[in-house]
Amino acid sequence: MCVRALSVLTVACEQTEVLLFDPISSKHIKTLSEAHEDCVNNIRFLDNRLFATCSDDTTIALWDLRKLNTKVCTLHGHTSWVKNIEYDTNTRLLVTSGFDGNVIIWDTNRCTEDGCPHKKFFHTRFLMRMRLTPDCSKMLISTSSGYLLILHDLDLNKSLEVGSYPILRARRTTSSSGGSPRNSLEVLTPEIPGERDRGNCITSLQLHPKGWATLLRCSSNTDDQEWTCVYEFQEGAPVRAVSPRCSLRLTHCIEEANVGRGYIKELCFSPDGRMISSPHGFGIRLLGFDAQCRELVDCLPCEASPLREIRSLYSHSDVVLTTKFSPTHCQIASGCLSGRVSLYQPKF
Repeated sequence: MCVRALSVLTVACEQTEVLLFDPISSKHIKTLSEAHEDCVNNIRFLDNRLFATCSDDTTIALWDLRKLNTKVCTLHGHTSWVKNIEYDTNTRLLVTSGFDGNVIIWDTNRCTEDGCPHKKFFHTRFLMRMRLTPDCSKMLISTSSGYLLILHDLDLNKSLEVGSYPILRARRTTSSSGGSPRNSLEVLTPEIPGERDRGNCITSLQLHPKGWATLLRCSSNTDDQEWTCVYEFQEGAPVRAVSPRCSLRLTHCIEEANVGRGYIKELCFSPDGRMISSPHGFGIRLLGFDAQCRELVDCLPCEASPLREIRSLYSHSDVVLTTKFSPTHCQIASGCLSGRVSLYQPKF
């Protein structure tokens, strides 16, 4: 997992390490050799200096760039591998999810050396990935059983018992009485090309930077097919009929190389949302909604259309598992199974 802050590139490693690089010079700055006791899975910056890491050792750690010799604190609450970290900048609540099926909320406003107050917010079986939309109005959860869960009108401060979420059995519609209740749950089985008669696993989940769409990497249960799919959020009347009615519709997709079966490949949107960087064998592909890399809203098809390959970049000798755009520069990072990190400055 590669993560960019404004001034540093951080890399989560399969062992216990976190690597820090200068993204401009590509110079290695520091290695946190014992960041965790098991594989480091995800990194999330909370501001320009504070960041969080999570691990298969079931913990989350908080770090300060100004003092990397020791952790700010270690958070305990999960009972299995912790895979995702999200952060609500409005409430300063940290949100984590793991293979124990739990989504846990941490109050970073009240952190001490002993940790942060926390509560279990949600639980589901087969949880793979969890994301918040940019405005933190929705939480999306993908599962290895092919379901996509959406919590609408999200309220992270609301104390809820697991299982008490109102379920939306059709796409939301705003009513004169005030619309759907807070934290209402919608359960979807996203349309996957070629997988209509078979199960699938949603392995990677990302959100468009403007909150317009979600990006999924899906594989068949037999691991013989892999797809990258884009789904538009439908808040009003749907552009085309969808049955059953739901909040998402498939707009673009492309079949992937399916190299490195069994490994999760993390893909991403560019900061402006016009391109997608996707692991592809021993490299990455840059994909667009059309050949001109226009905005998604300017090239929405009536029927699902293929993503367009803009460029391919290959520099690894092993399967690429993750890729990330720089938020401030024309630069892309990728990391492969053997641990090598590559930086690209593509010219178009």
